[in-house]
Amino acid sequence: MKAAVLREVRTPLQIENVQISKPGPHEVLIRTVAAGVCHSDLHFIEGSYPHPLPAVLGHESAGIVEQIGSEVRTVKVGDHVITCLSAYCGHCESCLTGRMSLCVSTDTRRDKDAEPRLAQSTGPMMQYLNLSSFAEQMLIHEHACVAIRKDMPLDRAALIGCGVLTGVCAVFHTSNVRPGDSVAVIGCGGVGLAAINGAAIAGAGRIIAVDMSPGKDNLAKQFGATDFVCAANGDAVKAVIDMTDGGVQHSFEAVGLKVTTEQAFGMLRRGGTCNVIGMIPIGQSIEIPGYLFLGEKKLQGSLMGSNHFPVDMPRLVDMYLAGKLKLDEMISRRIKLEEVNEAFTEMKTGQIARSVIMFDA
Repeated sequence: MKAAVLREVRTPLQIENVQISKPGPHEVLIRTVAAGVCHSDLHFIEGSYPHPLPAVLGHESAGIVEQIGSEVRTVKVGDHVITCLSAYCGHCESCLTGRMSLCVSTDTRRDKDAEPRLAQSTGPMMQYLNLSSFAEQMLIHEHACVAIRKDMPLDRAALIGCGVLTGVCAVFHTSNVRPGDSVAVIGCGGVGLAAINGAAIAGAGRIIAVDMSPGKDNLAKQFGATDFVCAANGDAVKAVIDMTDGGVQHSFEAVGLKVTTEQAFGMLRRGGTCNVIGMIPIGQSIEIPGYLFLGEKKLQGSLMGSNHFPVDMPRLVDMYLAGKLKLDEMISRRIKLEEVNEAFTEMKTGQIARSVIMFDA
């Protein structure tokens, strides 16, 4: 099968032929239909986060089940599925206490001495985040995907696999936004727009979008923002505080930078919660004056929106088909696998929301 391979950090992905194994007892072979080009992949390409190489990248995807292992009970051949990097074992402490997204059990991966899921004649190919979806097929654990309605377009379903799930569920689960609450979202890329949309669905009263690009104003408002602040034009923290008479109850950092995390915390009113969704590069530290915690302000991380994806994803599909969740507006363009490097170059401009690889294109 064709796949986009990262061989060295800070170099373009290479389109290569990669061998894929047969499903083990709890594994599922999926024909990839669509894969979103997510900023998280860029972090690994640029070396901000380490990963064993060579590896097939990609982790935001949807497809159709082609084969299943002998013990698989959650999906069947022919099912349309969304994948999720939050693979869960189902029996560790995190899973049994309802925090499936925190599961780190090795039970969802093959043993080190077993045949690798992906390989070439020169040796094993590393699987990325349990998925490796920049490929014509995926071989994954059954607890890394969920079946969805077949009337859901798979190019839009793919977005739910990471960016949309992360943003929306950070609002629903991590911060528990309630009707009438005030919200600020820094960063109007795919994840930030999803957080804005999630806040609107949750009934937030004031939703302030913050971005460096003034061109994101109309787009943010399409997703439910009531206000827009261009951070390039002045002090964004002061602007948000002035607009809300003291700050917001919930802020969401969807960029992954030290400065924007500190800004997100600074936008809070007393008792507010700052949620860090973005991937801050390893080695960077956040500086916040200690006295600010006396106002019971909270700073917390959010891993994939604290999701329960086997339940959350089908519900998000229903929300889209009911006209509540905005996915059409998030897709900037549909591309072929061979155009993946161009998509990452465009991503760096900050002018697009999402490119989606279509494998039947």
